[in-house]
Amino acid sequence: MARRLLQATTAVMALIPVATGVLTMMGIYDPIYRTSGLPRDALLDGNLRFFGGVWLGLGLAMWSLVPRIDREGRMFAVLWGAVFLGGVGRALSMAFLGLPPAPFIGFTVLELVGAPAFIAWQRRVATSTGAARPISRG
Repeated sequence: MARRLLQATTAVMALIPVATGVLTMMGIYDPIYRTSGLPRDALLDGNLRFFGGVWLGLGLAMWSLVPRIDREGRMFAVLWGAVFLGGVGRALSMAFLGLPPAPFIGFTVLELVGAPAFIAWQRRVATSTGAARPISRG
């Protein structure tokens, strides 16, 4: 039961980077950025589209882990670790520039608190199914 719940929750959570990655690949014309009045700037637009593609790839990678989620602990942790680091970036932005709109504060909490929680959850599931393997030190 815990394994299936983790699989379902991961599949649903992966929808976020997949959907927002596709939107962000629209660059400064993404509905979120368009309303902020960003200037037409090739550097900013190119970087937004690049990071949108990376974010989309992260979501697709999460989906690829769902069938064998209890045996993919290292990759699961790497992907959620990337999400955590993104949350660190958002937190730095908040510290230096101020608060973004409320939904983005929620995303930051999910990234900083949820990512470690998902990693811990996956480890518990892997241990309970017997799929956990010790990390070699060699």
